[in-house]
Amino acid sequence: MRRLLAVLAALLLAAVGTVVLIAYVRAADERALEGMRSVEVLVVAEPIPAGTSGEDLADLVDTELVPAKSAVEGRVSDLGALAGQVATVDLEPGEQLLAARFADPAAITTPGTVAVPEGMQEISVLLEPQRVVGGRLAAGDTVGVYLSLVFEDGTSTTHAVQHQVLVTRVQGATTTGEDDDVETASAGSAPTTALMVTLAVVARDAEQLVFGAEHGTLWLSLEPEGADTSGTQVTTQGNVYGQPR
Repeated sequence: MRRLLAVLAALLLAAVGTVVLIAYVRAADERALEGMRSVEVLVVAEPIPAGTSGEDLADLVDTELVPAKSAVEGRVSDLGALAGQVATVDLEPGEQLLAARFADPAAITTPGTVAVPEGMQEISVLLEPQRVVGGRLAAGDTVGVYLSLVFEDGTSTTHAVQHQVLVTRVQGATTTGEDDDVETASAGSAPTTALMVTLAVVARDAEQLVFGAEHGTLWLSLEPEGADTSGTQVTTQGNVYGQPR
């Protein structure tokens, strides 16, 4: 009797083991088949320069079948998804088309610049280094604008007319060597040439800047967020040393 029970137990264990083995093999086969499943991907066929519009890609890409495990996450499956966008980098033949390499042209800025806030416009002023904090300004800084005017009657005034103005670009922060080669100004030296500073402003403030550049003198102060801008007044010959008596 005991021998019979032992034989039955052995047969039962063998049957269970067989079932488990078959299930494992089937799962492994399914995983292998999933990895070998083919999917369609868009692949670059011709070099695509940065700036190419999504609408111009039809003749520059091909559709290929690749194993699912080789399909890159974030790939573009429909060129229609790139409508209104441009390539942000050069794309080489053989690489899969990725959505991350395209963007709205309005969101792309030239190196050394920052985007202009919506509703604003850009205007540039050419100023000597001492009028732009020794040439230390950079795109993304905010500045205060000081305007000095001399009137026909000989009187003169100075006033801080704008605050927290965004700098979108600075050009000309260079020094010139003996061989007239232009070099970037080092941290310890001030530029010797005028700087072109581009600011983001509304139309009203643009008028004020143009008038100041044409008929007076402009100075820019580096004015980071939190800078105290209170207590300013129109400074004249009568109050430059304090309140008039």
